[in-house]
Amino acid sequence: MGWWQITADTLASSRFVLSPLAEATSALIALERGEPSHPGDHTWFTTHRPAYRDRLAADPVTALLIRSALGHSWLADFLTPTPTGIGDPTFHDELAAVRATPPEAARTHLTVSLAGPLPARLHRTDLPERTADLLDWVWTETVLPYWPRRRRILEADVVARIQHLSQGGWAAAIGGMRPGMRWLGESRLQVNAHEYPPRDLTGSQLFFVPVTPPHGWVSWDSGRRHAVVYPCSGALADPLTPTTSAPESLRRLLGPGRAAVLALLDAPKSTTQLVALTGQGLGSVGRHLKVLHDAHLIARRRTGRSVLYYRTPTGETLIHTQPPT
Repeated sequence: MGWWQITADTLASSRFVLSPLAEATSALIALERGEPSHPGDHTWFTTHRPAYRDRLAADPVTALLIRSALGHSWLADFLTPTPTGIGDPTFHDELAAVRATPPEAARTHLTVSLAGPLPARLHRTDLPERTADLLDWVWTETVLPYWPRRRRILEADVVARIQHLSQGGWAAAIGGMRPGMRWLGESRLQVNAHEYPPRDLTGSQLFFVPVTPPHGWVSWDSGRRHAVVYPCSGALADPLTPTTSAPESLRRLLGPGRAAVLALLDAPKSTTQLVALTGQGLGSVGRHLKVLHDAHLIARRRTGRSVLYYRTPTGETLIHTQPPT
């Protein structure tokens, strides 16, 4: 199994970051492997996969390149550069690292992902540029139109995991993060079930990177930065279909509008999401959030451009002690 030795200092300085490039790469994997990212994302898949297949059918070299880069049990390293963790990079900021890969390094990475020799058609110098061009197409055509919504889902996942971290430590924060990942004790983190040599992360930065498709990986950059890319817990189902209703007793206690807001905060949500889910006006939702926050039933956290609200332990207790409707 693959595991990392993580010092207390590395763990204390680790953090969650968002990566548009990781989102696009995970979407590329879903399109290539021919499976919807999530049952709620079936429409996205059926809408975009035909165009993806047509693009690769017209470019057999890139089609072979991507099949090789995805490999059997390891992704080619140049396809998955580790985030820098600096600022709030755009997709094209991150894509520059793929384009800048030396051709000989890309060919070496492909032999690792293939676990064998490179096909003759891939002995060429434009492999990084071809990979970047396809990722650019995937981002522009299949991710960017949905990015504001996906970003809100990713931000909500980060807020939820930070909340778990504050309540139960890192073991709680990474619970269910990705298959094969778990704490082994003695400062060891198992990152996958593959038989890879252990890595010592002393002096390294550690990032956790959520993506919405169910395809994750691990990466590192010369030992200075390490990243765990993991499928977030949010689904891409219709965000306007509420799945939580407030019990009648809670509606009588708080009022129907305020109770609906509290009930919907089973996962972190922004004011905009709550307006869409409840059908209430922006001013009404804002007032409800202020009252609930002042009563310590909810808390808030800024992540990126959004402020997300979530229930506190007191709010959870209030919700779960109500008799069913």
